[in-house]
Amino acid sequence: MTSDHIVKAFDDQLNRLEHTIAEMGGLAETQLADAIDALLKRDSEKAAQVAVADARIDDMESEVDQLAVSLLALRQPMASDLRAIVCALKTSAIIERIGDYAKNVAKRTAALSEFPPVPPILPVARLGRLAQEMIKDVLDSYVSRDVEKAEMVRERDKEVDTLYTSIFRELLTYMMEDARNITSCTHLLFVAKNIERIGDHTTNIAENVHFLVEGRFPLDERQKDDGSSFTVVRPTPKGGDAVKGRPS
Repeated sequence: MTSDHIVKAFDDQLNRLEHTIAEMGGLAETQLADAIDALLKRDSEKAAQVAVADARIDDMESEVDQLAVSLLALRQPMASDLRAIVCALKTSAIIERIGDYAKNVAKRTAALSEFPPVPPILPVARLGRLAQEMIKDVLDSYVSRDVEKAEMVRERDKEVDTLYTSIFRELLTYMMEDARNITSCTHLLFVAKNIERIGDHTTNIAENVHFLVEGRFPLDERQKDDGSSFTVVRPTPKGGDAVKGRPS
């Protein structure tokens, strides 16, 4: 009976760990959705609420750390149980960073609301929704231990990178066309970059799921399609702007 009690207590703690990770991820997903909504509606008050809500994610990360350390010290887990605890530790840290990036998106809303909206804000919002969908799907894959779904999330990061590069080029063009767009477009550039980083971190969770189930990380190296580092904008002789991507 004592042995059965110990096993049940251990299982309960592992379930609590997993539940906390899922709740953290849900909060981060909501935080990003609210940040994008505030951005589109130019709602500084809602953006401020997003920033305040981030503290709850930080607190939950501390809860995961404490529970995981306790499990490692007292239970001395092995095999899949050990992987579950290690994965929870790594994943909670990633979710905390996602929350930070969502908070950074919200912080830009106050500055952007001081200027007329620029057209690239809609593609930026689309980028945010794509990242939000990735968060949801990767959390589902984590809870259900679905490696195939995690791999699909990993593949979708290419879509995030491609859209981010397109936004980067469009924002540079708007700045070249009219200097009055520089401030708002610069803030949007930071917003888009924060969302692109959320996509990267979501992909890291997908790789953690692979490790959790298979006992190893994916063997293939993740391909990055972010071409912003190679993007150059130059005025054309006719006064227009030329946007170039990767050098040939």
